[in-house]
Amino acid sequence: MSAVLGADHDRDRVITPPSTFDVLGVPVSAIDPDVAVATIEGWIDAGARQYVCIAGAHGVIESHDDPELLKSFQHAGLVTPDGTPLVWVAWLRGLSHVRRVYGPDLMLRMSGTSVRPGRRHFYFGGNDGVAERLRDVLTASNPGLQVVGCLTPPFRSVTPEEDAAMVAAINAARPDILWIGLSTPKQDLWMLRHRDQLQVPVTIGVGAAFDFLSGSKKQAPRFIRENGLEWAYRLCSEPRRLYGRYSKIVPRFLQVLATEWWHRSHMT
Repeated sequence: MSAVLGADHDRDRVITPPSTFDVLGVPVSAIDPDVAVATIEGWIDAGARQYVCIAGAHGVIESHDDPELLKSFQHAGLVTPDGTPLVWVAWLRGLSHVRRVYGPDLMLRMSGTSVRPGRRHFYFGGNDGVAERLRDVLTASNPGLQVVGCLTPPFRSVTPEEDAAMVAAINAARPDILWIGLSTPKQDLWMLRHRDQLQVPVTIGVGAAFDFLSGSKKQAPRFIRENGLEWAYRLCSEPRRLYGRYSKIVPRFLQVLATEWWHRSHMT
């Protein structure tokens, strides 16, 4: 193992990633939360450098029209089925073991399991003050949790010098997990573009988890989240911002589900 870890270009292959199922070209990981956590912890222990995309229907549909976003999914160590509709696609393909790996839940779980081994966390993203509030909430609920940095990038385009300074600050803090709260597709593109610059075992893009877990935004009730209706709840909460997105995504993803069902029903 030590010989493998001695070469940077081999470190991505230390842990064999779980199998995937294809949705519009996106290799979604056929996993449940337990497998996601075990894979991430394995990467940290091995000193790997991987990133994780938390993918819902929004990201999958957007990647169909954005080659670079699709590339970010295709190069990720994990593309977790964040949205219940992706789990439905897996079930239609006979992958009954697949369960939703929801960004906020994954962050909560990793925060809890990382206290004893002393995992180091860094929060990058959110509006002003959100990362700091997130740190306060999670360290209060997980005594001993090590948060080694919080950084909020500007909403404007950054200069190469600013970008390099942010990467240098992250690397200097030596986190085991870098959490990115920039939303899809911005966070997925950021991880793809910076994967060779970051000296971090695991980078995970969790988007709105920063807002939900810090208390900045209200999270949908669990029964709504577990029944594929979170998009409707969020649309009602932020209609102006989300109407355009969901008016495109929902019909197109329903078409994906209908196509999956038709193929499945005519193959049996």
